[in-house]
Amino acid sequence: MAAPALLLLLVAGLALCAALLWLWRWRAGPEGARGRVCVAVLGDLGRSPRMQYHALALARHGHGVTLLGFLSTKPHSDILCNEKIHIVSISELKVLQVGPKIFQYITKVIAQAIQLFYTMLKIDRPCYILLQNPPGLPSIAVTWMVCLVRRSKLIIDWHNYGYTIMSLIHGKSHPIVQIAEWYEKLFGRLSDYNFCVTNAMKEDLQINCNIKAITLYDKPAAFFKETPLEFQHKLYMKLANDYAPFKRGTDAIRPDVEKSAFTELDIRNGNVTQVKERPALLISSTSWTEDEDFSILLKALEDYEEYVNDGIKLPSLVCVITGKGPLKKHYNRLIDKMHFKHIQICTPWLEAEDYPVLLGSADLGVCLHKSSSGLDLPMKVVDMFGCCLPVCAVHFQCLDELVKHDENGLIFRDSNELAEQLKMLLLEFPTAESKLYMFRRNLRASKQLRWDECWEQTVLPLFRNK
Repeated sequence: MAAPALLLLLVAGLALCAALLWLWRWRAGPEGARGRVCVAVLGDLGRSPRMQYHALALARHGHGVTLLGFLSTKPHSDILCNEKIHIVSISELKVLQVGPKIFQYITKVIAQAIQLFYTMLKIDRPCYILLQNPPGLPSIAVTWMVCLVRRSKLIIDWHNYGYTIMSLIHGKSHPIVQIAEWYEKLFGRLSDYNFCVTNAMKEDLQINCNIKAITLYDKPAAFFKETPLEFQHKLYMKLANDYAPFKRGTDAIRPDVEKSAFTELDIRNGNVTQVKERPALLISSTSWTEDEDFSILLKALEDYEEYVNDGIKLPSLVCVITGKGPLKKHYNRLIDKMHFKHIQICTPWLEAEDYPVLLGSADLGVCLHKSSSGLDLPMKVVDMFGCCLPVCAVHFQCLDELVKHDENGLIFRDSNELAEQLKMLLLEFPTAESKLYMFRRNLRASKQLRWDECWEQTVLPLFRNK
């Protein structure tokens, strides 16, 4: 087959580059900058929050950090303002639209490998390279080669398996998927240390890949918290400039009152209050990929509309779906064809600083993430819980490591169950007697660990002891 031959050619080429640069290794000196860490992801840094958190935690503990990845979207301002973090951007290469798809894909992988290898050799020499996987093709092999040349330690942070994501598009039996699985397991074993996101993945890595990993659960950063009313109002007014669901209604308003769909500000005394009979704010975030089926939510919203039309006393809904990704246009076309009287839907891309503020303002979160491997957990739910926001999440293997059904949220399997859950949670909205408010109380009382605390307990010892 052409695909394995080209993959072996890529590996052989990288090995040759490593051999040719062996003398440079010795000429460059025996050690890198003391404690310097390269945090790398062959993806968009602005949409890689866990790797941003790693970088911030390392910098806070005195490490110089090179943060390497695409700069398609802006990282959090804490990253941009940190003097210990140096961002190195790599180009997001497009697929060459010539020849068969297999040829296009392999050409892109080879070009990415060359670019990543060259860039990693140019940066200040790190003691460690902390690499996100996926995507791991070609980044694991390339980073391993760089670590050989520069005598750095390779740490892989396993968020999922890349080959399982590819299988959603091509199918499990496709040659590309089978090669990716072989590659991921082979080169994954060459790492020095490994972290992963669930105990289920830790066990799978040990049994099926002979890789020993430490579980580092995703935890919310400190800025994910409930949002005070005055900050809610500011964000609503900002979003109202671009998105109709946040604008005030057509009712008459006094000149000394500034009003959004949810809040109103008395300009005379600065007091912010919630609008009477305001809509419920439902939020979901997504990368608009194949592992999230938003038709489930859209069908549940149609059922919710029917409940209201049948006379059930339920609030109007504003449904906000945030994020960027390949299937966004497809779902926006479906949304445009839907005609609701009691529901409004918008699909904004929020700035990094605005996203936690909106989560902390919402009434209910919905998660449609179905893990391609069944071994990772949705970070969006982690962030929602950080904001004490109850969640309805679609069922998949190991979700119970995060969502406790009927305690901090609900788990559903199809659109009918989701519609029933929306009805049940919002029947007494917004009173304190509702089930929705009970879940919020439970989340407030749980006092869950934050990212910084969890990172210091789990990751920091590795850097201190080596």
